[in-house]
Amino acid sequence: MAETKPQFAWPHGKRAAVSLSFDDARLSQIDRGMALFDAHGVKATFYVSPGGVTARLDGWKRAVTNGHEIGNHTLHHPCSGNFKWSRHKALEDYTIEQMECELLEANRFIAETLGVTPATFAYPCGQTFVGRGRDTVSYVPLIAEHFLVGRAASSEIHNDPTFCDLAQAACLGCDGRSFEQLRAMADRAVADGGWLILCGHEIGDGGFQVTLASAVEALCRYCLDPANGVWIDTVEAVGKFVAERQNP
Repeated sequence: MAETKPQFAWPHGKRAAVSLSFDDARLSQIDRGMALFDAHGVKATFYVSPGGVTARLDGWKRAVTNGHEIGNHTLHHPCSGNFKWSRHKALEDYTIEQMECELLEANRFIAETLGVTPATFAYPCGQTFVGRGRDTVSYVPLIAEHFLVGRAASSEIHNDPTFCDLAQAACLGCDGRSFEQLRAMADRAVADGGWLILCGHEIGDGGFQVTLASAVEALCRYCLDPANGVWIDTVEAVGKFVAERQNP
């Protein structure tokens, strides 16, 4: 008979964890999302880029004061040159040394501008390589060296906290999803004792790369209901809890 895997011991009797994360420091995250999260006492994670931070600097400073996490999303958001907008900063043309400079310069910018040093990182476009052909290398080890968690993108399943690689933690998209779809993701994590990380971009009422404000607000209420057994917190907070139990 196969052994049943023991359930991961989440804090306070919770059965799963959910983290809400948003990329690029989009203006709607401050203009629309922050009041929503603060009204419910939910702490979210924001992977920021310099342009969006400087455009709403006072708002991002309030986000830090209110306990939200600010994460690293590189300085210039390099992705594959197959995206025409990234051709001049294509990962295919990057080296590990260039990527490390991106990470450290972004950390410096965030520390100088917002007064915090990022503990977690989100891979731009969810891509984890630099170089091309036989010279292609993963920069996951670089993230493991500098950060507690490296958040992936476009994953197919939540994280198993007993097994997941925190340097490339799985993440499911929440842009364009209804509350019913988001709840189903959370319920699957609860059934499995897992950690669901969600990733969005804009926060609003619809459109390209937009997490629906109504859906995420309903999800916050759902996760905060003690009957549902969900711990909702930042990527850093949950990641630290998982790391301490993976490496006691």
